[in-house]
Amino acid sequence: MWSKLAGVAVAAIAAVGFVAAAQADGFKLKGDPKPAWIYFNVKNDGGWTQAIDEARGRIEGEMGYKIPFVEKVPEVASEITPAAERYIQRGHNIIIGSAFGYSDAFKDLAARYPDVVFLNPAGTTNGPNLQSIYGRTYETQYLCGMVAGAISKSGKLGFVAANPFGLVNWTVNAYLIGARKMNPKAELTVIYTGAWNDPVKERAAAQALVEKGVDVIGQHVDTPTPQVVAQEAGIYGTGHHRDMREFAAKATACSSVWVWDQYMVPTLKAIAAGTWTPEQYGAFVHVGSGTDIACCGDMVPKDVVEKVMAERDAIIKGKHVFEGPIVDQAGKERVAAGATPSDGDLWGMDYLIQGVTGQLN
Repeated sequence: MWSKLAGVAVAAIAAVGFVAAAQADGFKLKGDPKPAWIYFNVKNDGGWTQAIDEARGRIEGEMGYKIPFVEKVPEVASEITPAAERYIQRGHNIIIGSAFGYSDAFKDLAARYPDVVFLNPAGTTNGPNLQSIYGRTYETQYLCGMVAGAISKSGKLGFVAANPFGLVNWTVNAYLIGARKMNPKAELTVIYTGAWNDPVKERAAAQALVEKGVDVIGQHVDTPTPQVVAQEAGIYGTGHHRDMREFAAKATACSSVWVWDQYMVPTLKAIAAGTWTPEQYGAFVHVGSGTDIACCGDMVPKDVVEKVMAERDAIIKGKHVFEGPIVDQAGKERVAAGATPSDGDLWGMDYLIQGVTGQLN
């Protein structure tokens, strides 16, 4: 989905030419708010898009809006632009996207329609009427990693990841950091599938991890397949995007989930009130503001749940998951003792930490 994100996200965001001064008093929407949503995939994909669609329903219920949507609009301008323009021609003045690959098309549309607000989860472009949003998923994966470390009997954990980009690498690294908070000897083996949504590759990767002897499988891919494989193998897992207990209740101990209405409701209210000012480099939301955890499955002891929720509270209060010293697989110090990485360093995370077995290429 986000094939150009690693290493260039911050530069892409900064290159937009954002004019903050123009928004000093807040963006003034013409007419009543009338949002519409464009989905990258089908609404019931079980992962990323379904989390968005479920949030759309909750937003409708809380705000009284009827938010139409269109499914499976690929990441090409020739498909995105007409989908957005059809809504605009029908009077919709807030267009919400769902993919990194929408970034450039949304940038062009925002320039062409300055009276329309554009919001894009997973995007990288921003402007006076354009806001991209992503979540600090390393926080939620760290918390699920705590669960994994606590319930693993062997200390051998596995992780099925999509692409070796910064936003995936940070979930892998944070997962092991969380696991080691509960079991300092925990180790993690990661397999990258090279695809966001490919159940065949995910099954092969998860089965390979089972054969290596792992007893908990984490994931940053779109489908619940790794959790299904974990349940078939009689071991545990942790999900991503949504609460994967829906698909593998006996295996899934925790899930890193999107709760987009946590971000969208206050944002839409601010747009309606004329007080919304988009952030220059996009919104990068914390746990409790658009991301969270579904914790926990029945197999997780009560004292573990309490420790995990205490860490969640600490993160909300300002704790950084990647506090140094952090050393990569080759023994190079990446974060000094007592230091934390900048947001730019996070987006450009091109390494795996010591204790992770796996290759980025």
